[in-house]
Amino acid sequence: MTYLEVFFFVQFLDFLTTLVGLRIGGTELSPFIRWLMHLGPVAGLAAAKMVGFALGAYCVYTRRRNVLVWSNYLFAGLVIWNLYNILKAVTLLSAA
Repeated sequence: MTYLEVFFFVQFLDFLTTLVGLRIGGTELSPFIRWLMHLGPVAGLAAAKMVGFALGAYCVYTRRRNVLVWSNYLFAGLVIWNLYNILKAVTLLSAA
């Protein structure tokens, strides 16, 4: 899998895990994303991902592969963080 495929994959996973987290009562920590979510959770996250894809396209255009590789690590970490919080919330809900 190339770094560009990984980029799209982790963006998609971040989108899904954020939606699941919001649906079970979580909050968005990023002020920019929270502001975009005034359009609605799905629309706000989709708008944020469009900005991310545009920045990713700019990195490809300017041949800044390392920026995308590092952003893949960052977003993989965010996905893991989201999954941790989802599992923690589900565990607490099932224990109650």
